[in-house]
Amino acid sequence: MNNKFYIPERVMVVMAHPDDIEFSCAGTIARWTKAGAKACYVLCTSGDGGIAAEGITRQQAAKIREAEQRQAAKICGVDEVVFLREPDGMLQPTLELRKKIVREIRRFRPEVLICGDPTVVWVGSNYINHPDHRAAATAAIEAVFPAAGQPHVFEELAKEGLQAHKTRKVYVSVWSDPDVFVNIEETIDLKIAALRAHKSQMKDWDPEPRIKEWAAERGKGKEMAYAEAFRVVTLESDEDWEKWKGQVAGRERALPPE
Repeated sequence: MNNKFYIPERVMVVMAHPDDIEFSCAGTIARWTKAGAKACYVLCTSGDGGIAAEGITRQQAAKIREAEQRQAAKICGVDEVVFLREPDGMLQPTLELRKKIVREIRRFRPEVLICGDPTVVWVGSNYINHPDHRAAATAAIEAVFPAAGQPHVFEELAKEGLQAHKTRKVYVSVWSDPDVFVNIEETIDLKIAALRAHKSQMKDWDPEPRIKEWAAERGKGKEMAYAEAFRVVTLESDEDWEKWKGQVAGRERALPPE
């Protein structure tokens, strides 16, 4: 399978804050949804600590940022956005957070899950990766494998009608050493428009020049004008994935009609 043209049927993105997806992988999501993929965003927080303006409460900030995220998602063809509403700035990769993400994986049943890189702390000489980013990435990875696919882990979720689900691939949005590049030349304008939807964060800053600069650097030498980069882990081979889908379809056909 050529990753350059790979289009999953269903993709879920798990990140910490509103606008994290737009910075990292919105061009890829837009390309996939344009090709027919169904996508779901899961935000661990509502970014309620991200508006440092006098007179704005955390609750008011959360309402603003959730609305901005929904608008940004819609620009990229994503209708479903889930907010887990953990406290912004204090996110921890707890078992409870893992369970919340497992619940969403088993409900949405993605073929691909996209998350951040939990190992990144130091980024250049002027930035430290946000601890919420690391926490969200850790929780997402621990949820997608092996928890979501193990029926005896969080087995109480079966009472909600949520059965174990094995995700096929994990795309990790990385700062260095990527092994898969997605051409976003046709969707970079959607990525930029989605970022602009986060008005409380962009303010007077126009993201277009910097976003195009970063994406051009990613695509350099890859015959891509603009790219997003990932490290990809394949959890289920083509053969095993088709077998798994067949088993799931068989179980669903065996269920009595509602």
